[in-house]
Amino acid sequence: MAEPLIPYIQLPEIPLSFLEHLPWIGERLDPNHPPSIKPFGTLVALGVYIGSVIAVRHARQRSMDEKKMNEFIFWVVGAGFIGGHLLDAIFYHPQRVMSDPLYLFALWDGLSSFGGFVGALCGGLAWRIFRGQGILAMADVIASAFPAAWVFGRAGCASVHDHPGRISDAWFAVQYPYGPGTIGRFDLGLYECLLTIPLAIAFAILWHRKPIRPVGFYLGVMCASYAPVRFALDFLREHEGTINGGDPRYAGLTPAQWACFGLLGLGLYFLRMANWGSTPGGASGGALVEAGEASEAPGALEPGAPGSSDDDRAADAEEPATPAAPR
Repeated sequence: MAEPLIPYIQLPEIPLSFLEHLPWIGERLDPNHPPSIKPFGTLVALGVYIGSVIAVRHARQRSMDEKKMNEFIFWVVGAGFIGGHLLDAIFYHPQRVMSDPLYLFALWDGLSSFGGFVGALCGGLAWRIFRGQGILAMADVIASAFPAAWVFGRAGCASVHDHPGRISDAWFAVQYPYGPGTIGRFDLGLYECLLTIPLAIAFAILWHRKPIRPVGFYLGVMCASYAPVRFALDFLREHEGTINGGDPRYAGLTPAQWACFGLLGLGLYFLRMANWGSTPGGASGGALVEAGEASEAPGALEPGAPGSSDDDRAADAEEPATPAAPR
């Protein structure tokens, strides 16, 4: 009979007790809750930082406006965290919201990944309306960096084991503490972290290889690859009302599973857009240009564009010309 092989590893918090001895600061600290560096928050913050750095670097390589890119990231990430909590509260804890509506404003208490995606989308659209400029190219750049950031975010979930699934004796289950011993349970945060690593590596390789992928490619691949993986993983979640607690079901599926249908459709739409825009002829690709985006990076996706290296120009001279991606 198989037994769980993955040990339950919990990263310790790093105490900041020295702050208690500092003037002014020490007087305002709660001795019952001393400050510390928590692994979950640290890894999530590290993921946001690394993803932002990669996205800005990618924008620079495509001769896009870095200031606008940083501003766009701020709107997307900020709205993503707000949406992540609001949808988590509404769809996963509706009874708590009914009894305590102020829970909707406790942004630090509970996050939903799909809620974060919806919030990020709303933030991007709000920036588009506020600035009056297209966002497709910038959104695709963020998508190219997203898997690397997501690895750290899900590593934070795995570090605190906050997504336990059903009890199981499968070899890939985690040995959760249970009384004096352990019990096997699926750890969905850990699985998602591990499954995102190949996508992050693939995106890093593709970004630096010719030909340059058309706008919409990274958005399409990210959405179309995450949706089926998440849909399958959610079958490993515990059902609501069991002794171990769990997630609610709506017509037999979790809220995230229902959202996977929309995410998959969105991914296929962007992949079709990218494929359409990369076909020879150029006329169809021009139809996908968003207002304001062409002016941000004139010729950014063409051989010999400003900001490209001498090596890139030499490589372009040796390869067949590739139609510019739609902006």
